[in-house]
Amino acid sequence: MEKEFKAIYGQAMSIVTHKPSQYAKNITLRYPMKSTFKGDKIRICLDNFTGKEGVVFDSITIGRVISGRDLDPTSIVDITFNGSKGLHLDVGEQCYSDPLDFKVHEQETIAISFYLKEFTHLRCGVYTQGPLSTGYFGEGDFSHAGIMDHASSMKTPWVFFLSEVAVLTEPEYKVITCYGDSITSQDWPDYLQKLMWENNKKVSVVRKAVSGTRILRQYSCVQYEAYGLKGDYRFGHEMHVAGSDTLIILQGINDIIHPVGVEKNEFRPWQDLPSSKELIEGLRKYVKHAKSLGMKVYIGTLIPIEGWRTYAYFRENLRNEVNEWIRTTDEIDGVIDFDKDICDGHKMQDAFDSGDHLHPSDEGYAQMAKTAYNKMSME
Repeated sequence: MEKEFKAIYGQAMSIVTHKPSQYAKNITLRYPMKSTFKGDKIRICLDNFTGKEGVVFDSITIGRVISGRDLDPTSIVDITFNGSKGLHLDVGEQCYSDPLDFKVHEQETIAISFYLKEFTHLRCGVYTQGPLSTGYFGEGDFSHAGIMDHASSMKTPWVFFLSEVAVLTEPEYKVITCYGDSITSQDWPDYLQKLMWENNKKVSVVRKAVSGTRILRQYSCVQYEAYGLKGDYRFGHEMHVAGSDTLIILQGINDIIHPVGVEKNEFRPWQDLPSSKELIEGLRKYVKHAKSLGMKVYIGTLIPIEGWRTYAYFRENLRNEVNEWIRTTDEIDGVIDFDKDICDGHKMQDAFDSGDHLHPSDEGYAQMAKTAYNKMSME
């Protein structure tokens, strides 16, 4: 079988949290990633999916990481788009780079850097969290610099514009896409990737998740716009992950917990609260779309919410009804029962709870990764 491009890294592109200062100038963004695969060529995707203005990338490079944000200066190479070392991305545009001859080794850490010289609207990006999810930004042009001056650069959890990095590699390597909301934009996919490495699995785990997102609704107000696009808009855009044939979906809890009534929050009316039938139909649409792309589809059960600030019995009942469908449907390839493995009665086990009773702790995310790994390794 011929080699093909397979993703070693990926992020959803959504609307960045609004703030008064949302433009940057004379800034370099650098994103390190460890490659699961060996390969002969590299290709990246830059994406202005949710942008309201065009973006000019003055320089885009790749290099081999020495440590942290610092690269071997002799390894830095320009990435081109249609033969050009720079790129202009229009509003909503997505663009793949020219394949670049760049040998990558298994478990090698590389980094993508790009320089934005003029004022740039930093609207298209995503917040991520986890042991493998660190980015950096620096004042000035470090796109061709090995050492990113520590006095004028720092870490950032935000990934802007970089939606995929793929390596031309052998068919034996596999890619799993994890799709969801804040619980998936945080740590468990990173822990799942680490488990794959620890057990010598030739599998890359790619995250496509945005905090606050719902299956059926989205916000148009500035206050909550960063909670992202609803499933009908974002799912298809995010499913085209190079080489991925397996999908894990974990979404729906925000549809359940967000509505509180306009008397409490004018942007969160009760009419946004779905029935379990509506949520299930939303998940079924995901499954049908992914199956049309030839993917195996696994759905994770919605984890406990007892103690969360909007918790109520009707929300618990709705969660349980959706979970019952996930556990019993024959429309998917498998269930990843996160709920069962971190639950204590109707709530999260104390050790697995971050304290807000919605998002797991580090231990909870590690357990979720084990649950997913155990299911994947059985297939």
